[in-house]
Amino acid sequence: MAKARGSAAVPCRHALSHHAYGDPMTNRERILAVIAGHEVDRVPFVQYSGIAAPDEQVWAHVGRENMGVLQWSALHALHAPHCRTETEQIEIGGRRAVRNTLITPAGALTEERLYEPTYNTTAAHKHYVTEVADYHLLLSYLRDVSVTVNVDGYLSAWQALGEDGLPMAAVMRTPYQQLWIQWVSLTDLALHLADEPELMAEVTGELERIELQVFETVCEAARTAPVPFVDIPDNITAPTIGQRYFRQYCLPLYRRFAAMLAEQDIKMFCHMDGDLQPLWAAIGESGLQGIDSFSPPPDNDTSVAQALAMWPQMRLFANFPSSVHMAAPQRIYEVALGLLQQAGDSGRLQIQISENVPPGVWRTSYPEIVRAIRDFAGSRGR
Repeated sequence: MAKARGSAAVPCRHALSHHAYGDPMTNRERILAVIAGHEVDRVPFVQYSGIAAPDEQVWAHVGRENMGVLQWSALHALHAPHCRTETEQIEIGGRRAVRNTLITPAGALTEERLYEPTYNTTAAHKHYVTEVADYHLLLSYLRDVSVTVNVDGYLSAWQALGEDGLPMAAVMRTPYQQLWIQWVSLTDLALHLADEPELMAEVTGELERIELQVFETVCEAARTAPVPFVDIPDNITAPTIGQRYFRQYCLPLYRRFAAMLAEQDIKMFCHMDGDLQPLWAAIGESGLQGIDSFSPPPDNDTSVAQALAMWPQMRLFANFPSSVHMAAPQRIYEVALGLLQQAGDSGRLQIQISENVPPGVWRTSYPEIVRAIRDFAGSRGR
């Protein structure tokens, strides 16, 4: 990928303190300005790299200057020297699937995942943990895990993306979210937390230990790498966690990690892609400075206007509502313009595509979102 203006330079504290609007900002500069709370020439439009179609294909359709890219990356590596994972492709009921076997010193855990054909993603058919005894094997793995700094992939992405966008430094999910997304079904987790509190405290304690080490490596990496923000991929939605568990398992860690990152002027974001209304007060107490994949109406329950008013410190990387991609072009334009009008000149909004959308609809929806962003900027004299 060719480097555009300024791509080799690392901005001072990862943000821009000034920009002359006679010279349009690059997509990287816009994203950095939103993260840092600086003025932008227009609201960034961004996609997770390749989520709707390959970046180059989208740029050919909407113009490279009109869409930035966020690329998932990491600044750490996990090591479990006494464990290993074996993977085999299988079929379940005539459907393509994969079986992963985690072999630990205490024994083996197995998960099976079914592929869905549209995006080639997988969903759990059988989880690693299905009964209480399985946690002892999971603990064997977790206790074997250590964390080291690994900036090579992140720095390569930073350089390769140039002025098109940013790598997004992802860390681990917090314990409750990691357990039900990666290890055990939500129903079984609820029962195990109620029936085996001491054992589950051991498990969540080990997950917290690893997560703390991850954040320590991020802080170490940030001494030599540009890290404007860190993203916790927690996939928060209120119905699956509720106020009690959010305050117990997420809030203390968010506060602790945000304080660690603040010492190096790194903003902490969390991927919250669902209904949030029952968690409004707790989110305001979290120390988070950004919500990634914030999901407004009509798909979810918290508007851009409500979020900006409730959480004055918060940046919103708002996912354009997935259902609206299938609407008529004028409706797409109106929804995009509505998001922009709710944010006004706050400088705290980014419109992005960070959740899957129906195949091919981006060819209609992306140009309408771009048109709305440009029209809104024009109405502000930008």
